[in-house]
Amino acid sequence: QVQLVESGGGLVQAGGSLRLSCAASGRTFNSAVMGWFRQGLRKEFEFVAAVSWNGGSTIYADSVKGRFTISRDNAKNTVYLQMNSLKPEDTAVYYCAADVSSGLIVSTSGSREDYDYWGLGTRVTVSS
Repeated sequence: QVQLVESGGGLVQAGGSLRLSCAASGRTFNSAVMGWFRQGLRKEFEFVAAVSWNGGSTIYADSVKGRFTISRDNAKNTVYLQMNSLKPEDTAVYYCAADVSSGLIVSTSGSREDYDYWGLGTRVTVSS
């Protein structure tokens, strides 16, 4: 069992930065792929980024590549999403998710169906 709690969302102006955190409980965190997804104003659900169990591999959606960075600290059971150069279209509720069946990034790591546990989300609003 893994419980995930996101934090760090808020209101920021376009061009600004935010750092989201996802605190995890449960022994399987350190061996899980961790991902971030978001649901925007039009209710579309979108993959954002994922990181392998040891932080050695990452993948990103094209829409955030070069602006967002996913990382993890297994000693703190926490995964982060550093978001820079934010745009109004980044406005969304951001969700943290855990894939406990694999620690490695695979071709389906961008698919919500790969993930077993989800947080309740944190809202990010980017004003123009």
